[in-house]
Amino acid sequence: MYIDTHVHLNSDVLYEKLDYYLNKALEADVQNLIVIGFDHTTNQRAIEIAEKYPFVYASVGFHPTEAKDVSNEDLASLDSLLKHEKVVAVGECGLDFYWDKEHIDKQIEVFEAQIIKSKQFDKPLSIHMRDASEKMYEVLKKHAPLKGIMHYFSGSKEMAEKFLSLGLHISLGGPVTFKNAKTPKDVAKIVPIERLLIETDAPYLAPHPYRGKQNDSSLLPLIAEAIAEIKNLTLEEVAKHTTKNAKELFGI
Repeated sequence: MYIDTHVHLNSDVLYEKLDYYLNKALEADVQNLIVIGFDHTTNQRAIEIAEKYPFVYASVGFHPTEAKDVSNEDLASLDSLLKHEKVVAVGECGLDFYWDKEHIDKQIEVFEAQIIKSKQFDKPLSIHMRDASEKMYEVLKKHAPLKGIMHYFSGSKEMAEKFLSLGLHISLGGPVTFKNAKTPKDVAKIVPIERLLIETDAPYLAPHPYRGKQNDSSLLPLIAEAIAEIKNLTLEEVAKHTTKNAKELFGI
């Protein structure tokens, strides 16, 4: 059994064929999925999907590339959503200095507001980070200890250790299966199995041998297989531990 801790079934490409992609996931033994929102539309759509399917859950928040347009009223609107019984996390939120270098202060402001909501509602963070490792650690350290997941972690093993020290989990996706991807493999080696999660981030970044094609949750076992090989564990052990970790973290 597997849990896809980060999937965008609320994206247009997957939403149009929801039943098809969910059936594919179930056939691959992916028993639970967490649909991640990142703006008003995808937050509402994530909840809609979670309400329709008992094995699907939602996360709601504002992505850092949306931060420049996020108002205090927008942030306040999350409160009612976070009270929903199928909403299990805050995010996708975080810092992204790859796509937006012009609004760093606003990104930090919007991210910190969501960190506070994570603590207020006792729900873990689903954290996006791109080209912002040092600043991310600086911001998060002020609020430690924390409960959450470094989604689709692309940083170094040294930074992974720093985020683990704050109480966070590390989640790995498709790149850990890429033959030339040394960094995520190094991270997979050092993250304790008790703090490791897996995800697809579908429809993006499909694992090998589907790299460059559309991703979906049925490919999650390929990520688990790569981690099992790296950590010298059985596939069953990786599935068991990552599922247990996700259930405990998200309360499902």
